Amino acid sequence: MPDIQAKLSHLALSAQKVRAVIDLVRGKNANEALEILRFAKKRAALPVSKLVASAISNAEENFGVSRDDLYISKITADEAPTRKWRRFGARGRFKPILRRSSHVTVVLRERGA
Repeated sequence: MPDIQAKLSHLALSAQKVRAVIDLVRGKNANEALEILRFAKKRAALPVSKLVASAISNAEENFGVSRDDLYISKITADEAPTRKWRRFGARGRFKPILRRSSHVTVVLRERGA
């Protein structure tokens, strides 16, 4: 059976902040991961939770796999393009502002498969 995956591109949070959340759920059962993310007090928890729920729906709809048999085999947060601005400072200098973003990928597998 192929891996079931879902991707989230251009999430407006830095990859470093997203990694703090995805480390909580790596290797866990899919249902357990959703419960952990539901109560996590991080801003990245909601979009990651939606992504995991989407991957579970993909598995049920496209492959006919029960959500109780799924676990998160791989979840990564990679850097996406950084938006750059400049704010002008004192004495003719400017201060760069970097708005970082990230790409998140989740791969689900079936237990015992």
